[in-house]
Amino acid sequence: MNNLNILYEDNHLIVVIKPKDILSQADITNQEDMLTILKDYIKNKYNKPGNVYLGLVHRLDKKTSGIMVFARTSKAAKRLQESIKNKTFKKTYLAVVHGKVPNEGTYIDYLEKQGTRSVISTKEKGKYAELDFKRLDYNAKENLSLVEINLKTGRNHQIRLQFASRNFPLYGDDKYGNDQNKTLGLFAYKLEFPHPTTKEILSFKSIPDYEPFKNFKIKP
Repeated sequence: MNNLNILYEDNHLIVVIKPKDILSQADITNQEDMLTILKDYIKNKYNKPGNVYLGLVHRLDKKTSGIMVFARTSKAAKRLQESIKNKTFKKTYLAVVHGKVPNEGTYIDYLEKQGTRSVISTKEKGKYAELDFKRLDYNAKENLSLVEINLKTGRNHQIRLQFASRNFPLYGDDKYGNDQNKTLGLFAYKLEFPHPTTKEILSFKSIPDYEPFKNFKIKP
């Protein structure tokens, strides 16, 4: 993949924009994935012989684009994973959904993975899923809402399923909605976490400028 969009890089981590339709990590399909792409980038840039270490700290779905951080050392990976557990690792998304969602709210469910999908389940069978949201804009002509989402848990297809189950499917979602051949309206646009060694709070933001986001006014 050409034209890597790297937001930050040091000896401990690398922060990058994952494009849509690129896997976070390789699977059996042998499609392009960010982990392999970045390993090749580091290997070539720093002339590193042998295998390059790069730790996958968190994932984005293939159809979801946005900010990701990867660890360049095992110590950094461990500390970033600890920050996820103690909730100092904060992920904020922008989503375009069908319908006019409430001004703000919290969705809490129990999600169960079934094959390639997730479903709303029970406390006994599912995993706890929570997110907060705030509507930033509404396009009455298209009946679409722009929503900012603070993800409290990271379940499989959590945002897509929780909104679709309340009749607000994401734009471009052909799995939990009915949109075909459209770009999924989901972008990880803010990421904040303590640096694994300095403990300084690092904060990154990127505003998507493609369809369907470009139809809304998004404040920097």
